[in-house]
Amino acid sequence: MPQNKSAEKRIRQNEKRRSRNKAKKTNVRSMMKKLRATEDKAEAESLLDDVKAALDRLAGKGIIHKNKAANYKSKLEKHVNSLDA
Repeated sequence: MPQNKSAEKRIRQNEKRRSRNKAKKTNVRSMMKKLRATEDKAEAESLLDDVKAALDRLAGKGIIHKNKAANYKSKLEKHVNSLDA
């Protein structure tokens, strides 16, 4: 239990941040699933740009580690390149 007002406030702030960050991560994860499910190369390339930008935003804000974002981008890039035109 928090012993003072500032500790109570920190708990409230942390809960808000945790839910906000979780929503952002879930959104990006859904975008990645949609990209992997896409069979059309042109559509996949346009989705790839959106996913890469979203991953960079998450990494820049510290929601995910920058190396994890780089790994995701690399794997998704390989997937898109493997699709037939």
